[in-house]
Amino acid sequence: MALAAVVLWGTTFVSTKKLLEAGLTPADIMFYRFLLAYGVMWICSPRIRWPKNWRDELLFVGAGISGGSLYFLTENSALGLTLASNVALLVATAPILTVILTRLLLKSGRLRNSLIAGSFIALLGVACVVYNGSVILQVHPLGDLLSFTAALTWAFYNIFLKKLDGKYNTLYITRKVFFYGVLTLLPVFLIRPLTTDTAILLRPMVFSNLLFLGLVASLFCFAVWNAAVKHLGTLATSNYIYLVPLVTMISSALLLHERITPVALTGAMMILGGVYVAENGGSIPFVKKLFVKHT
Repeated sequence: MALAAVVLWGTTFVSTKKLLEAGLTPADIMFYRFLLAYGVMWICSPRIRWPKNWRDELLFVGAGISGGSLYFLTENSALGLTLASNVALLVATAPILTVILTRLLLKSGRLRNSLIAGSFIALLGVACVVYNGSVILQVHPLGDLLSFTAALTWAFYNIFLKKLDGKYNTLYITRKVFFYGVLTLLPVFLIRPLTTDTAILLRPMVFSNLLFLGLVASLFCFAVWNAAVKHLGTLATSNYIYLVPLVTMISSALLLHERITPVALTGAMMILGGVYVAENGGSIPFVKKLFVKHT
C-alpha cells in the first residue's frame, strides 16, 4: 500500500507543473483536488460520525492542516520559486524528520542503528537521483525554506496519524483530513480569489489532471497511505517517501525522455538499498554484525 502511494505520488509533479502553467495557483490546485476527493467519499459514505472527544477532533484538524492545506501550499509554492530538484531533495527529508519527531514527541519509535543508517543511505541516493549527475547546487532561499517546511509538515502529519491509529478506521480518517484540508485553505482565497473560470477548468488537459490529482493522487493514495501507517507503523511507512524521486526519475525518462546518468542509477540503487536496510537491517547478516556492538 505504501509502495502504491509513492509510485503514484512520484508522477504528480508533472501534473502540478502543467496546472500551474495553465494559470491555476497552488491554492486552486489543492482546493479542487481535495474537494473532488472529499465529494466522492461523501457520496459513497454520507453518514455523519462524530469523533469520540474534542481532543481527537483537534488531532483531525492538525492532520488536515499538516497533511493538507499547509503541506500542499508550501510544496506547490516552492515549485514556482526554486528548482524542482531542490524541492524533491528537501521534501525527501520528511522520513528523517518523522523519526526525530516521533522520538521527541511520542517518546516511541526506538532509533535502531539500521533504521538510522538506512535512512541516511536512502537520503544520499535521493541527492544523486534528483541532481541526476549535476554537481551544481542552486540555492533559492525562500523556495528552499518552503520545501523544508513542507517536509516538516508531512512529518507532523504522520505523528497525527499515529495518535489517531486504532481509534478510527482508515476511510474515516482520510475523509476528515480532506474536510479540514479544504476548510483551512479557504482564508487563502481572501488574498487571491479562487479560479472559477470554466474556460480554464474545463480544458481537457486541466480537467484530466485535476481528476488524476483528486481521485487517484488524493483519494486513493491518502487512503492506502493511512492504512499503511496503521499496519507498518509511522517510521517504517515514512521511509517509502524516499522512493518518490526515484519514481519521478523513471517517469520523466519514459514520458519526457529525460536523460538518466550513471550517478542517478547509483542513487536509485542506494535508495532501494537504504529503504531495505532501514526496514530489515536487523535480519541482514553483515548489517547485524556491523551494528551488534552498538545495540
